[in-house]
Amino acid sequence: MAISQSVLDLIGNTPIVKAQHLDSGVCELYFKLESQNPGGSIKDRIGLRMIEAAEARGDIKPGDTLVEGTAGNTGLGLALVAQQKGYKLVLVVPDKMSREKIFNLKAMGAQVVLTRSDVAKGHPDYYQDLAERLARETPGAYFINQFGNPDNPAAHEQGTGPEILAQMAEVGGLDAIVFGCGSSGTMTGLSRCFAEQSPHTELILADPVGSILTEYINEGTLSDKSASWMVEGIGEDFLPGISDFTRVKKAYAIPDKESFLTARMLLEKEGILGGSSTGTLLAAALKYCREQTTPKKVLVFVCDTGNKYLSKMYNDYWMVDNGFLEREQAGNLGDLILRPFLLRDTVVVGQGDLLVTAYQRMKLYDVSQLPVMQDDELVGIVDESDILMHVYGDEGRFRDPVATAMVSKLDKIDVSAPIESLLPVFDRGHVAIIVDGERFLGLITRIDLLNYLRRRVE
Repeated sequence: MAISQSVLDLIGNTPIVKAQHLDSGVCELYFKLESQNPGGSIKDRIGLRMIEAAEARGDIKPGDTLVEGTAGNTGLGLALVAQQKGYKLVLVVPDKMSREKIFNLKAMGAQVVLTRSDVAKGHPDYYQDLAERLARETPGAYFINQFGNPDNPAAHEQGTGPEILAQMAEVGGLDAIVFGCGSSGTMTGLSRCFAEQSPHTELILADPVGSILTEYINEGTLSDKSASWMVEGIGEDFLPGISDFTRVKKAYAIPDKESFLTARMLLEKEGILGGSSTGTLLAAALKYCREQTTPKKVLVFVCDTGNKYLSKMYNDYWMVDNGFLEREQAGNLGDLILRPFLLRDTVVVGQGDLLVTAYQRMKLYDVSQLPVMQDDELVGIVDESDILMHVYGDEGRFRDPVATAMVSKLDKIDVSAPIESLLPVFDRGHVAIIVDGERFLGLITRIDLLNYLRRRVE
C-alpha cells in the first residue's frame, strides 16, 4: 500500500467482508466496514466533504470557528478534519451519548457542549436548535448544519455509492442495501447514486423503535409524536431538509434490546466490533434476508466501531442495569445484586491490602465501597468515607493496611428479607450487605434498588 501524506487520505475505500456464521436465509450478507475510517465511522466522509466544500466556496478559512449539533460520530469526523486543517470546533451533543465519544471529541480539541436528549426539535435545548443559536451568537462562526447541508448527501452520491458498486461488482452486483437514517445524508446520497447506476438495488431502512421514520416509509403517514431510544446516531423525530425517501421501499423498527444483543452477536460470531446503530442495521438486514425466497446479495453498514460503546452495550453490568440482559431470578434480594460474589463479580479487597490499593480499586471499578474478605469470609467493609477520615491530615497513611480503616461491625440482611428492609439501611447512609446464613452474597446500593424498581415499571 502507498504511504499517505495525511490521515485525511485514509477516509473512504473501506473494506467489505462476507458474513460467514450468521443465518441470512437464502441470501449472501456483506458488511461494509465504515468502522475502518480513521475517525471510526462513516461520518468521516461527510466531515471531510462538508468542510472542503465550504472552503472551496470561500465560506471558511483556517482559524475560523465551526459549530455543529451532532449525535457524536459526525462530530468526530468534523473534529478530525478541523484538527488537521486548523479550525476551531464547537459541538453540541445530546447527553445520552457514550462517554467514549465525548472523551474522544475533547481529546481531539473540540469544545463539547452537552444538552438534553429528552426534548424534541423546536425546544431551545434540542441539540440542533442550540447549535444553530450558538453559531448565530458566535462572531464569525460557521454553522455546518449536516441536516440541511447538500454536501452531506453529495459525499455518498459521489463517493460511497460508486465505491460500493465497484466492490460488489466482484461478486456479481448488489441486490439490496440496509442503512440507518440520522441526518439522512447516507440514504439520500445512495438513493441518487443507485437511481442512476444500479436502479434494481433495493433500499431498506433500519430504524429504532420510537423514531417516526418506519411509519412514514411503511404506511405513508408522518407522525408528530416520537418516543425515546438509546441507540445512538440514527432515528428521527422529523424529516431532515436534505432527506429523499422516495426510493426506500421498506423499513424495519428495531427495539433497543434487539439492537444491542445483535451487535454483541456480530462480535461473537463474526469478530466485528460494531456500534449500537450497527446492531439496529444488522437486525433489520437479517429480518429482510430471512424473508426472501430467492437468493440476493445484501450489504449492511458497520457504521462505526464498538470501541465507543465499551462502557455501554459491551458492558454486562450496564446491560443488566438497563434490562437488556436477563439473569435467572430467585424472587429474593439476590435479584438486586448487580455483582454477585458467588460469580466472582464482586470487587473486593483483603484486610492486609494497603488503603491506596483499596482507593485505586474503587476508582478503577467506579464503586464507593469494597467488601473486605478473608478467603471467602466477609470480615469488613471499607468505603470512601472510611479512607478519607483515616488519611486526612496524614497522606502517608494511605500505606496503612485496610484493616486499620475498615468497619468490622456489620449489619447484614438475609437474602429472604423483604425489599422494605433495605430502606433503613440506606437511610443510615450504608450499603446493604446481603447474606444467606453465614455466606456472603453481595452488596445492594441505592442505585441498584432504583434500577430494579425502574425495570419493574418497564
